[in-house]
Amino acid sequence: MRDWIAVIIAVLGVLLVLAGATLILLRALPARTPVAAVPDDDSVTSPPAPVTARIASAWKEPTPADRLIFWGVVLLVLAAIAAGAITFNLGAAGGATPVTR
Repeated sequence: MRDWIAVIIAVLGVLLVLAGATLILLRALPARTPVAAVPDDDSVTSPPAPVTARIASAWKEPTPADRLIFWGVVLLVLAAIAAGAITFNLGAAGGATPVTR
């Protein structure tokens, strides 16, 4: 039963990661809009934001594609735990010290 759960979670995780990657690729494709015959002269291009600002904005406001990829990775980690590929061993040992009189 544990293997079935691991396989189902892994498949769902892979699907979420692929869906997120597809959204990113679709957003990167150029839009098919009609091209104006005369370019606008008032269009001013602003310089790109610094890398640290872009990383901070991506962390603060993730896109739906980023969220899909994040949850897909979480499900893949849970699948690895359920399959036994990742294990956690918690233990405690109490050492008895000899009492001298």
